[in-house]
Amino acid sequence: MPITTALPQRPRTSPGPAIEVAGLTKSYRSRHGVVRALDGVDLVVEPGAVLGLLGPNGAGKSTTVRILATLSLPDAGTARVSGHDVVRDAAAVRREIGYVSQRPVTRGLDTGRENLELAGRLHGLSRHAARARAGELLDAFGLGASADRLVRTYSGGMARKLDVAVGLMHSPAVLFLDEPTTGLDPEARAELWALVSRLAADAGMSVLLTTHYLDEADHLANQVVIVDRGRVVTSGTPDALKDQLHGDGLTVDLDEADDAARAAGVAARVDGLSEVGVDGRLLRARAASGAVTLPTLLAALDAAGVRVRAAGLARPSLDDVYLHHTGHAFDTGHPRDTGSPLDTDSARLAVGA
Repeated sequence: MPITTALPQRPRTSPGPAIEVAGLTKSYRSRHGVVRALDGVDLVVEPGAVLGLLGPNGAGKSTTVRILATLSLPDAGTARVSGHDVVRDAAAVRREIGYVSQRPVTRGLDTGRENLELAGRLHGLSRHAARARAGELLDAFGLGASADRLVRTYSGGMARKLDVAVGLMHSPAVLFLDEPTTGLDPEARAELWALVSRLAADAGMSVLLTTHYLDEADHLANQVVIVDRGRVVTSGTPDALKDQLHGDGLTVDLDEADDAARAAGVAARVDGLSEVGVDGRLLRARAASGAVTLPTLLAALDAAGVRVRAAGLARPSLDDVYLHHTGHAFDTGHPRDTGSPLDTDSARLAVGA
């Protein structure tokens, strides 16, 4: 079944952006004291767009989504979904959204069909409507042949598609996907990517996707917001962000990490190099023409007695964008998005009114 049949475009309930966030802050208590998980986050998702909220683990991505899904309260700032304030009009927000968390939401001892029908009933659908809706989604997601198998027998990719289907049972206008492909193999990731693209392009759904996979944000998102330590460091289309960085990225894998400081000093004296930095054994820099400058750099390192394992150059990537704006490599972000909230958030369920 085509995705447009299972998910016809839903009439918009309000003008303006699908999601609008301004100055969002949130703090938690941890073993190390008070941690500010969000520090003035701003973002906008237009109707029918896919926004990728990109950052390392602990950057504040899941905290943002939990606030937007009315599962947590902000300390300050405002957030609106389909024109509804997430604090003052939480029930209206829940009617507009689907939320797929990092953790599985389905019950392994029930079938795929039973899981979807239960979700439909929780969203207020009649028994007949829930059964019909479940069948539509199972067919649209390629799960029809497995509909009556126990979910515990599903592959990781099948189970994750079922999680997404649960979030779509009530035909939401906005879908939140929190790290949807974590733990999936490449084939399952590609299938889920295709599904998300269809939801936005064919069904007109607005999607906010959190991810720590650079290629995922690059492939899926119309707009990328990069967050680090609770703050937005830059935003734009993937191509526009990469175009901010002129020239080529150079990487040199040193033989010894102890040589890193000396190698950086050598590189800083090579004409045509900029943004020189080191991360462990890896020396990074930028050059207007990497093909010209890289041999000069390698010769200078050799003359200084710095041994090199490998070297390469590449056009700018989102990893380079992140490094440029934060000063550290993407995979060195420190876990922060954990702890106990300072406020007294009540248990809030993002189903029904």
